Amino acid sequence: MSKTDDIRWVTQLTLLGDKSAFDKLTSKYQSPIRRFFLNLTMGDGPLSDDLAQETFIKAYLNIDAFKGISGFSTWLYRIAYNVFYDSVRAQKHYADLDVHMIDNHHQTQNEFSAEKLDIYKAIKQLRREEQTAVLLFYMEDRTQNEIARIMNCPLGTVKTYLLKGKEKLSVYLTQAGYGN
Repeated sequence: MSKTDDIRWVTQLTLLGDKSAFDKLTSKYQSPIRRFFLNLTMGDGPLSDDLAQETFIKAYLNIDAFKGISGFSTWLYRIAYNVFYDSVRAQKHYADLDVHMIDNHHQTQNEFSAEKLDIYKAIKQLRREEQTAVLLFYMEDRTQNEIARIMNCPLGTVKTYLLKGKEKLSVYLTQAGYGN
């Protein structure tokens, strides 16, 4: 399945009203979008599912806004990025909750290896923008140009986020006993 398929399916949906075309897009991108959210939420499966569902609902409702300037996947990740940060902003109302208690609860609920937990802890040390850039680049195989479009920032800023994020991850993981 290629970018040409994406354009064909979007066209079938918008011009012909073929709703099954959106099912094909959802099938193609459901796993990558959910994985993106799993990494951003540090393994919170139910939240990742909710965010992915919201992303696809917004994409469906706003499919006419897709102009084909960038790839459909870039457009979809931009929606996912916005959905995640809207969720983060909404959670600021719950700032009085004990974050460590919640983290401990989720760590016991999720079955991760010690290495994966260390990586998640390292990622949590990054600024949100660095987290997003690092996850999109290393986990989702997005190019720096795509990340710039998804995050709506200059290419140089994305390069800085990646450089700073990689440096911080390296320091944290070295201190945790990984590497040299």
